[in-house]
Amino acid sequence: MLLKYLKWKPTAKPHGGEIPASEVAREVAQAKLCLQGYDREGRPLIYGFGARHHPARRDMEEFKRYVVHVLDATVARLPPPGPGRQEKFAAVADLKGWGYANCDIRGYLAALDIMQSYYPERLGRVFLIHVPYVFMAAWKIVYPFIDDNTKKKFVFVADKDLDRTLREAIDDSQLAEIYGGKLKLVAPPAN
Repeated sequence: MLLKYLKWKPTAKPHGGEIPASEVAREVAQAKLCLQGYDREGRPLIYGFGARHHPARRDMEEFKRYVVHVLDATVARLPPPGPGRQEKFAAVADLKGWGYANCDIRGYLAALDIMQSYYPERLGRVFLIHVPYVFMAAWKIVYPFIDDNTKKKFVFVADKDLDRTLREAIDDSQLAEIYGGKLKLVAPPAN
């Protein structure tokens, strides 16, 4: 895996090993991801909003660079090396308002491939919340492409269990205000 990553890195990240936000400005401008807060295990959080993803207006190569940009920014938020160091991240994927216009099977598969191939074992857990029934059709297509270990990390949360589940995993100070916590989410700048 390391050799595969080392071969991929110069082509995927030609600017000194990173992709600046300005190179993925159209994706950043959608404000679909907020990289803020930590869960109770010390994992950096990504708050994602599926209804803000618009595949009809995206360029696949820019989207792939955006995925790398986000994963690198998230990994950079991990604590420094040391005993008990956390090496994974967690996410809350809010699918409220998600519909067919937001469905992006090619994009989902590309993101999964990047994460599983070049950032293996970085994902700790994803809470899928406010999941509409129509999302399950897309999930059934994507699911076979997820490796068995990663499949266990996706947690579908019923609306009735949302508050309890998120509060068990995320301290109130790190839980976004829109879920009853105290963390004010800020959209990332596209500069």
